Amino acid sequence: MRKLDEIYTKCPFYGVRKLTVLLKKNGFEVNRKRVRRLMRKMGLETLYPKPNMSRVNKENKVYPYLLKNVEIKKINEVWSTDITYVRMRQGFIYLVAIIDWYSRYVLAWEVSNTLDSSFCISALERALRLAKPEIFNSDQGSQFTSKEFTKVLLAQGISISMDSKDRAFDNIFVERLWRSVKTEEVYLNDYENVPMAISGLARYFSLYNKERPHQSLGYLTPASVYFA
Repeated sequence: MRKLDEIYTKCPFYGVRKLTVLLKKNGFEVNRKRVRRLMRKMGLETLYPKPNMSRVNKENKVYPYLLKNVEIKKINEVWSTDITYVRMRQGFIYLVAIIDWYSRYVLAWEVSNTLDSSFCISALERALRLAKPEIFNSDQGSQFTSKEFTKVLLAQGISISMDSKDRAFDNIFVERLWRSVKTEEVYLNDYENVPMAISGLARYFSLYNKERPHQSLGYLTPASVYFA
């Protein structure tokens, strides 16, 4: 799972067949059936390059995608969220983050060892103590379509947008954030336990927000743009 996570993060467009071949080349005796099972456990979608940490709950309302061809011109115009897998020396945890699209500023994040909606709601509530977006975008996972999650947004008068099922990069800024988190922090450290993972992620998100320049921001930091 550790190696599979590395390969998938680097080449998210690879399907089960190619991932199986690459794992074999790295010395793992696996077949496609096992790779497919591990990807389901890790929440990785094989049909298109999008981490799919939860299955759609058909009983929950799915909102339309509101951001096609929309030009983001200011902070707090659009926030988005997603969940990713974070490996540890033994086992793994899930990480959720909320990011402002204009500034790339990470407003809040939380970790959990389960995929229920409570840690996503906790992150959302922390972000809303800072500000409020006009539009909040997510995928169609059950955490984000749950009544408990959406009612927090609706109570604030926030428009809800959800990625199309057949679109890999509707939530592109969070996808890029996950790649940075994995390659610049997670893979460089071998977290022994959850507290170490939380400490490492806290250190990284502080660096990401306050010190790491972004080319797309004219080499400014997300914090300097968000709080300008």
